Amino acid sequence: MTEPTAGTNWPLARPYRLSLDSYARITGVHPDMVRRLVTLGLLEITRDAEGNLWFAPSQVREMARIQRLHLRLNLTYASLGLVMDLLDRIAALERSQRRSRSDR
Repeated sequence: MTEPTAGTNWPLARPYRLSLDSYARITGVHPDMVRRLVTLGLLEITRDAEGNLWFAPSQVREMARIQRLHLRLNLTYASLGLVMDLLDRIAALERSQRRSRSDR
């Protein structure tokens, strides 16, 4: 039996991901709407060789964020991309500011 060479990474398991149907079922959003949000760039996906959509589990939380912003701010889905980008930038700036304060 040969030992793997140094630096070789062997995956322990396939990464967990959700199909379009399972993602739609978990989030309670129709698959056509999920496809639309993917087209708008609001959800991150991977595609397999057949072109099927696959979602990371973290995208379930992202869908909840999209729905919350859509309902509370009465924004169109097309405008949510800009709002979400701005909120992410604000959060990054606040984290950076907290880090710089703690370094002092």
